[in-house]
Amino acid sequence: MAFVPIVGAPLAVAARSSLCSNAVLHRNGRSFVTAKGRAVPGGMSSTRMTPRCAAAAGGGEGKPVSSGSAGSSPAAASTAMVGVYITLWYAFNIVYNISNKKALNALPLPWFVAWAQLVVGCAWVGLLWALRIRKAPRLNMDNVKALFPIAAAHALGHVSTVCSLGAVAVSFTHVIKSMEPFFNVIGSALVLKSVFPLPVYASLLPIVAGVIVASVSELSFTWLGFGMAMVSNVAFTARNIFSKLNMNAPKGENMDALNLFAVLQLISTVLILPFMLLLEGSQIGAGWKAATTGAKAAMTASKLALTLGISGLFFQLYQEVAFLALNSVHPVTHAVANTMKRVVIIITSIFVFKNPITSANMSGSAIAIAGVLIYSLVKNHFDAKAKEKASS
Repeated sequence: MAFVPIVGAPLAVAARSSLCSNAVLHRNGRSFVTAKGRAVPGGMSSTRMTPRCAAAAGGGEGKPVSSGSAGSSPAAASTAMVGVYITLWYAFNIVYNISNKKALNALPLPWFVAWAQLVVGCAWVGLLWALRIRKAPRLNMDNVKALFPIAAAHALGHVSTVCSLGAVAVSFTHVIKSMEPFFNVIGSALVLKSVFPLPVYASLLPIVAGVIVASVSELSFTWLGFGMAMVSNVAFTARNIFSKLNMNAPKGENMDALNLFAVLQLISTVLILPFMLLLEGSQIGAGWKAATTGAKAAMTASKLALTLGISGLFFQLYQEVAFLALNSVHPVTHAVANTMKRVVIIITSIFVFKNPITSANMSGSAIAIAGVLIYSLVKNHFDAKAKEKASS
């Protein structure tokens, strides 16, 4: 397939990244602890990799991405590789969101679509393991039990996100999901007893205000879409908390960041299956037929299957490339890149699906997204000060 050569470099780096024993899987303000990793409270702080891990992820020769002179070849190559990762992360994310929405428009069965995407992702990872491109993890039942609550929260977060994307415009779902830092802070305070400086809490106000403005002016607004996006925020916050609570539990062998995510995908696929069959199982046959045959057919059966396959594959790929990209950069770069990713997706989805948008909705969305960036920068600032104080 055409996309295999494109992802060859990230996969090769992924294989090298399994050497890193203290990796923390961190993306979009979320983190999961790997086999020998450590998580920060609430899974919210940007976590830097060791020099060896940074070099593996960035293609360097034993130096972190941020070190080395500007003129040195290893540093330049490492920086270029991070740029490639971020570009692929954006591109794969766009492909996923567009193909996912097209699949949902044709086949409005979000539980089935979400489950099918995980199946495709698991098949992709299974192929990498079978071909020994990536070392296969080894887990026992105790390891699975330790990962079960994390996987359950991950499954709920994925399904609820897909449900929201099917009910409202892609752009609106991403605006609502920008409130995830708000839920992370509240969850960390209630469960983990983590207290942050007042400016961190104050930086959340623009996010809340922007989401409110965007919601009341959203032309595609439905309570289902809004509610499911909120559920996904809560679910991913729960996933962070479970990761922190289980950070000392054994995770198994060969459990680097990418394999940890793959195992969570596998467990989530099994967990979603009975609920999918209960809620939508009886509708799959009729829904597929209605979507692919007759005068009102949205697309052919082969095209719908291909669209589902693409959405599942690129869901897996954009997550993997994101880990490689964001674990290789400074927290501030992380914050800017993550914020811009959401902006790119929102603008692209509006352009592709031609969703009408009001000036108030545009303003609210801009305020919310800018608020996420402000929050990330403020929190990174106080995290850095806390580390300096602890090391002095």
